Amino acid sequence: MLNYSKRILVVDDEKKIVEVVKSYLEHSGYEVFEAYTGKEALEVFEKVPLSLIVLDLMLPDLGGEEICKIIRNRSRVPVIMLTAKAEEEDILKGLNIGADDYITKPFSPKQLVARVAAVLRRTSEDPVPLSNIYSFNNGDLVIDSLKYEVRKGNNIVNLTPKEYKILMTLVKYPGKTFTREELIHIALGDDFEGFDRTVDTHIKNLRQKIETDSKAPKYIMTVHGVGYRFQGSEAHD
Repeated sequence: MLNYSKRILVVDDEKKIVEVVKSYLEHSGYEVFEAYTGKEALEVFEKVPLSLIVLDLMLPDLGGEEICKIIRNRSRVPVIMLTAKAEEEDILKGLNIGADDYITKPFSPKQLVARVAAVLRRTSEDPVPLSNIYSFNNGDLVIDSLKYEVRKGNNIVNLTPKEYKILMTLVKYPGKTFTREELIHIALGDDFEGFDRTVDTHIKNLRQKIETDSKAPKYIMTVHGVGYRFQGSEAHD
């Protein structure tokens, strides 16, 4: 099974830089995804559970700072900004919008790999959620991650530990599609003994507990031929 805790997205409009960085990261055991525009970067971000993003500041469409803001509003995935701008003001601006580290061009690929490893060590624990309470569709579904409490309307929903883990995995990456294998690895662990279709059973049970109509779900959506994703109008409390 692939190590999904080491998925790195490298974003730069200079193909040579992407190829060199990818080569060094793969040699160090990381699984690397490539993007050459801001649009491509966000598409990968939406589809792939990433553990870190190396993001160039200057891109042909969306700027790296804008992309970083979009990502930070959705996720705590670490971001290392990569840029030719070396002024202190630019560095501080990047860090203030949510970047975890900053590397200026030209740079040593070995140094970048070392920085990636250092950032991953600092963020190796479970991500800190953007909010302790997730509220969807005007309070129809509320999740308190500190109390491990899920409410449907005004009623507490009793979820099994595995159901809760799957739900929180989907909620932390709204809009992203997870395959069954990914849900097994991320939510159930490598020591899970069972078939990937077991996830379907957990999803079915979840829908019966949190959906108004389990046959017409509005939270846990099926992406046919791929897996599942979470959607819902959310307001963080």
